[in-house]
Amino acid sequence: MFAFFDLETSGTSPAFDQPLQFAGILTDDTLEEVERIDIRCRLSPHILPAPWALAVTGVSPGMLSNPNLPSAFEFSQEVSSLIHRWGPATWTGYNNIAFDEQMLRQMFYQNLHPNLYLTQMDGNDRMDIMKLVYATWVLANDALTWPTDEAGKITFKLDQLAPANGFVSNNFHDALADVEATINIAKLIRDRAPDVWVQSLRNRSKNNVQDIMQSGQVLTLIERFGATPPRAYRGAYAGQNPDNRNALALMDLDLVDPNTLDPTDASAIANAVSASPKTVRTVAINNAPNLFEVPIDDSDLLNRAEDLRGNHDLQTALGNALAERFADRSEPDQVEQKIYAGFYSTDDKKRLNQFEFASWAKRIEIAQAFEDRRLQWLASRLIYLNEPSLLSRYAQDYWKDAIDQRWQNDDPNPEWTTIEHASRQLAEIADQGVLSIHDLQALKEYYSSLGTSELMVVNALDPIQPVHL
Repeated sequence: MFAFFDLETSGTSPAFDQPLQFAGILTDDTLEEVERIDIRCRLSPHILPAPWALAVTGVSPGMLSNPNLPSAFEFSQEVSSLIHRWGPATWTGYNNIAFDEQMLRQMFYQNLHPNLYLTQMDGNDRMDIMKLVYATWVLANDALTWPTDEAGKITFKLDQLAPANGFVSNNFHDALADVEATINIAKLIRDRAPDVWVQSLRNRSKNNVQDIMQSGQVLTLIERFGATPPRAYRGAYAGQNPDNRNALALMDLDLVDPNTLDPTDASAIANAVSASPKTVRTVAINNAPNLFEVPIDDSDLLNRAEDLRGNHDLQTALGNALAERFADRSEPDQVEQKIYAGFYSTDDKKRLNQFEFASWAKRIEIAQAFEDRRLQWLASRLIYLNEPSLLSRYAQDYWKDAIDQRWQNDDPNPEWTTIEHASRQLAEIADQGVLSIHDLQALKEYYSSLGTSELMVVNALDPIQPVHL
């Protein structure tokens, strides 16, 4: 079974925006539809949506506060239930692994669901049709018609690629229309480039990817960076990150002979994994990488792969270099960005299961019992957003001030949408004429109505300080 899905969101930041629409189509293994779903939710009160996101997706201000729609918390529970009901399946979209999946994880994290990785657990796996399109460009270019943008460059945007290949829709950037377009592209590749399709199916399983990489054979990795077309890198397994077993090294054998790298030369090894052009690339085996077996008749390349296969000291050194490359990363300040900052205790996991189905009054008791400060903070905010009257006056003031402080942030490049940022986007939308006068006016009135009240803003607010409920 394949579960194709797409999200429309309040902005582009998984940590600081939220899904507003979830659309999905469940298909059988032949990609024929079995069931479809299309659900929306209200905007969470602490989030300031990006005007561009609303303009592109056609979400009106009235939809953001529609009382007939579920809250963001209720929406997260609906999506969780759907994943359990449709699974096990291959969860598939267009750029879903880099974007939609990150949005889902943050939604589950911030709404205190016990499991952030629902699309990867209990027999579920993942696939990304955008990655499949990149592979088709490199390995079976004649399988699709490739549109170009105004500058004459190849574009891989779904709203351009799908029409160029016969799919007609008047509603791109609506989640359900995008799902239908994605299925159409998947079917074309399956039928016109069957080898690319079959090998991509293998990449769904991280165990399969690990096995084929660690066999030591020459493989083709297809990636795309920036606005350049996708390209192929021919290489072989070159080590594993000891701190992250899902990160494997692939040495580009067209760029380097492994015999020229000394495992004891720390500088050369570090340079191999960090310099540009990279001679060693990181393959995330749990992210359905674009890894393919392509016939190789280059004897020099095959000999290099054979030498690398037997050089275990070099593999160990490169794996350690991958770990060291990310060892000095500083811990993020904001709770939303601490999603991967450690595992929950066994007791907190039990409390999360209780929290999911408890009354809001009971959730206060559970929130006070959490050991993990992230969960304390997120639980308090959830209660404030959904049943603020249950909180102490101090807690209500804290959250009111915290939200205002975020919206009024004067950082020129904020990680979330601010009042100033929204104002700039509104001006851009007006200048480019992407909305009708009526819709633009409605958007301006919506943001004007969000002006904050006179508040006592807490100075240097600790982004993770405990909140007295």
